[in-house]
Amino acid sequence: MPTDLRRTKESNISEPRINDRIRVPEVRLVGPNGEQVGIVRVEMALQLAAEADLDLVEVAPMAKPPVAKLMDFGKYKYEAAMKAREARKNQVNTVIKEIKLRPKIDQHDYATKKGHVERFLKGGDKVKVTIMFRGREQSRPELGFRLLQKLAQDIAELGVVESAPKQDGRNMIMVIAPTKKKSEAMAEQRRRRREEHDAEPAANAPASADGLDAPTTETTEATPA
Repeated sequence: MPTDLRRTKESNISEPRINDRIRVPEVRLVGPNGEQVGIVRVEMALQLAAEADLDLVEVAPMAKPPVAKLMDFGKYKYEAAMKAREARKNQVNTVIKEIKLRPKIDQHDYATKKGHVERFLKGGDKVKVTIMFRGREQSRPELGFRLLQKLAQDIAELGVVESAPKQDGRNMIMVIAPTKKKSEAMAEQRRRRREEHDAEPAANAPASADGLDAPTTETTEATPA
């Protein structure tokens, strides 16, 4: 049905002009199925819209003359909103996680930090690795460089060095990007969760009664007197 004029006036100014808001003498009219009607007076276009129980929507205001189309504007807005919602739903934001290390980190702490890096990369996130130098350590940047090289080699199956190690004041920084895209990582996580969820009923199912719950039969063997 044609959009109510009062609602039209309250609509957002970023929306196209429709119906009586189209203030030009003539338009290049496009039919509801995309057919080219031609250049007509705006009054005629509005009459055609009313006869077809549709709206006249200005789709190309900068054209000479402006292009207007016959359509159900309410349906058009709904479908556009659904498409935008789906696009936002599928949009993936890449997050940059940060891990800080000391150049003389012990093996246990290194293993813990490396585990964090692996977890972030499996989740599809980039990782910014920062080596923090203190005191005399600042005169030994090669220690940080070797540590970053070792880390890059240890997680090579999960990530690649996007930004090579570089000195930044008292710190040395390297950025590692995941080999899998964020969307792929999220899809894999969802798949694993579904598999785990599907496996739970089987794990919690009662044991088969075959042979377990059967009544016990005792056989008494007679002993001759």
